[in-house]
Amino acid sequence: MEVSRALGVGAIQLQLYSLASAPEFDPYKVLGVSRHASQAEIKKVYKRLAREWHPDKNKSPGAEDMFIKITKSYEILSNEERRANYDRFGQMDENQNFARAPQGFRHYHDSFYFDESFFHFPRTSRDFTDSKHLFHYNQYINEVLPDSFKRPYLIKITSEWCFTCIHIEPVWKDTVQELEPLGVGIGVVDIGYERQLANHLGAHRTPSILGLINGKVTFFHYAVVREHLRQFVESLLPQKLVEKVTDNSYFEFLNSWHEENKPRVLMFDVASNIPLLYKLTAFAYKDYVRFGYVDMGLTETSKVVQRFNINTYAPTMLLFKENTDKPADVIQARGMKKQIIDEFVSNNRFLLVPRLVNQKLFDELCPVKQFHRRRKYCVLLVTGEGEQFVSVNEAFFDFASSNTKEVLRFAYVYQRQQQPLCDTLLKKEDTTPPQVILLERRSATGRVLYRTVTGGWNGSDDDKHRLLEQLELLQRDPSYLTHDAMLPELNNEFASMFLIQWINTAYDYLAQFYFDLLYSNWREMMPILSLIFSALFILFGTVIIQAFSSFLAHIDIFPPALSNSKLFKTDFTILITKSTFFFQLKLPTSNINRSQTLHYSFLNVDKHSQWMDSLMESAPDARPSDCLDKEEEEEDSTSNKSDYTGHVLALNGHKKYFCLFRPVFTGEETECSRWSDEDAATAGPSKASRSRSSSRQKATTLEIHHKLDRLGLWMERLMEGTLPRHYVPAWPGLDTITPQK
Repeated sequence: MEVSRALGVGAIQLQLYSLASAPEFDPYKVLGVSRHASQAEIKKVYKRLAREWHPDKNKSPGAEDMFIKITKSYEILSNEERRANYDRFGQMDENQNFARAPQGFRHYHDSFYFDESFFHFPRTSRDFTDSKHLFHYNQYINEVLPDSFKRPYLIKITSEWCFTCIHIEPVWKDTVQELEPLGVGIGVVDIGYERQLANHLGAHRTPSILGLINGKVTFFHYAVVREHLRQFVESLLPQKLVEKVTDNSYFEFLNSWHEENKPRVLMFDVASNIPLLYKLTAFAYKDYVRFGYVDMGLTETSKVVQRFNINTYAPTMLLFKENTDKPADVIQARGMKKQIIDEFVSNNRFLLVPRLVNQKLFDELCPVKQFHRRRKYCVLLVTGEGEQFVSVNEAFFDFASSNTKEVLRFAYVYQRQQQPLCDTLLKKEDTTPPQVILLERRSATGRVLYRTVTGGWNGSDDDKHRLLEQLELLQRDPSYLTHDAMLPELNNEFASMFLIQWINTAYDYLAQFYFDLLYSNWREMMPILSLIFSALFILFGTVIIQAFSSFLAHIDIFPPALSNSKLFKTDFTILITKSTFFFQLKLPTSNINRSQTLHYSFLNVDKHSQWMDSLMESAPDARPSDCLDKEEEEEDSTSNKSDYTGHVLALNGHKKYFCLFRPVFTGEETECSRWSDEDAATAGPSKASRSRSSSRQKATTLEIHHKLDRLGLWMERLMEGTLPRHYVPAWPGLDTITPQK
């Protein structure tokens, strides 16, 4: 009976073993390679299968799962140690303690023992700490990203088949338990299930740890040690969040509330370094409160400790508003908790009479009416910044300090700083500051009901009594507010200039670039490096091409002029005239037909201008008739010497004729030189006359290298045989050299 039970249990466990080691978990079968496959073969197959099953290209339902299996199989087989472990023990966990199978007959408990890690069930084996911190793409965009402007996040990138992730798990758990109670956001991204979010974060490998603050992602590049992770989170926070205060600076720190329009918090503790809890609190309330830290262990802080009678045996926090001699609130506790600090600061985040410096403060201080019982009335003083307004403002502060009703909120604005708002509230009664206005916000778009306190405001006892009466009347009868208006959005008085914002952004960008470059985060740096090298390639490529083109302009890309015997014995010779003064004349070789029946050569017109004159005289029909008449009239003039630079001759040596191309007009040739065989072939006499008339009106100067712009079209007509042919009785000799002056 005992044996049968043992065999039954063994059979069940063998069935479970067969399920656990099913073909889908065999990396060799997933990739379709043999157990003797080389690393090159495995890599080649993996690339092919990855392209085939990538979810972006393969839209079948099981593509994503198959892609994950392919990736995990490659992770196992590409690592020699993991592959050896799998081949020997059928295991894929590199952290498993491997041992040889028991030899001989043993008790069935030894032979059929399995732990839960043997079966590798994906979702059930995830640690609870990771499960509650899992991020999804929509959650990250809608919740985590906006919240990163109030607290930093520490995010771990992992996956189900990440073997090296197991090494950092103990450190990660300890770090989470330490930092999460302090207010640090914790997140986990499974790269296998949240590929879109991982790509959005720029994380392409596991395990990775990154920080998120103010919407900016920073990667952790150090050894995964608890202290390093803590320092990493602390480095994410902006500098000077908490100011160190001593006996010499505490008075200035407390009295600067007026410039920043914020309450001040002094934190007393015995620690040389500011605790991370205080820094995180300062970051969360940086828009409302200014924080200072007093190290009670220093002799330089003894006076301020005695000044406020601080107990040195427990951390203490003092919050000051307009009155810097006496704190508005105090907390003291040996174990200072985040919840206690948050409640303490949140309840005192506004001054008694704050100045409206932006729309955000206005929305929080004077919220829009939602229910009748939650009415909030805003008592607003419109005043100025000069010395004549000091007593008026102080009287308003004294009146507001005695207010104990939650339904009333007191504030003031400077007319010069918030001119559109003040003009809207004061225009109906045509009054000037200082004035006190009672208002109630009715919509988020800016609609308010308001009324100006009668008699103005000079800060006298009568003014205070009159204001008190009207406030009591308003609380009894809300219809007391008789005026209706649409308020414009408030100016942000603390907004930095555009140039300063641009400089700060550029500094952050360069700092991140240097940090990534320092730690060789090449995958994330690839887009930036690609952009930089592309710009450099285009820049230097352009310079090199220009330099090379300038060099080519000084050399002939065709052979020099041939001798007289060779020149006139070929079927066709393309002769381009070129002056030594026009080295920039370039031949558009891309438009020239490279026919083997054509021979190309240059002719130096400085040496052979007489040869060109003789050729033109031998074929009078090569020149337009009006040019001949003009030359007869000016044959004695030396100033009208013909310039043959840029002319192209197609010479047929056997049949003794040539076709002529005259260069595009550049403002340097005479009118006659602007007529070519191409124009004669495509236009009649009337059109030629209109063309010459039009060229007189459009005598614009082109650059020298545009002389041959129309040569390609002329070459096409030459090959078609549609150009006029100018016959000569005999070719002039090339041995005639023009004498140099």
